[in-house]
Amino acid sequence: MKRRHLILGGASIATLGACSPDTKFKRYNGPPVTGIVVNKGERKMYLLGEGRVLKDYGIRLGFAPSGHKEIEGDGRTPEGVYRIDRRNPNSRFHLSLGISYPNADDIAHARSLGKSPGGDIFIHGQRHFLRRDTDDWTWGCISVSNEEMEHIYAMVETGTPIAINP
Repeated sequence: MKRRHLILGGASIATLGACSPDTKFKRYNGPPVTGIVVNKGERKMYLLGEGRVLKDYGIRLGFAPSGHKEIEGDGRTPEGVYRIDRRNPNSRFHLSLGISYPNADDIAHARSLGKSPGGDIFIHGQRHFLRRDTDDWTWGCISVSNEEMEHIYAMVETGTPIAINP
């Protein structure tokens, strides 16, 4: 009898899990995002497509946001043109999209200083699901709310160019 309850209970849980929507992964059926522009000074990120702004977001940056990222640990968000080069559905920060920093110039500059350029720069959600950070706090990444990140993750494909401006 106990085994029967265990089997039926497990089947019930599996069925309920299949019925509940996974709100972390949204669907997007609009025009393709063909580019991303980040204006660090404005603390704004724009998703572009069809020659117009499709969506804009308020952002948070590295804890030392002024200037271009030069070395690992400097707390700066890179400036320049990069690409979205990977997707992480299991990020510590809800969801994340990787930015192709460092490029060859970034590496050469850091090496000329005898340092590492760092890496693992992402657009990502927040540290805590119900919290909206109000200050720059990342190690060089671009942060948005978790709800916004769910939409961005659905909209932006790997390979999308991103221009990060001062």
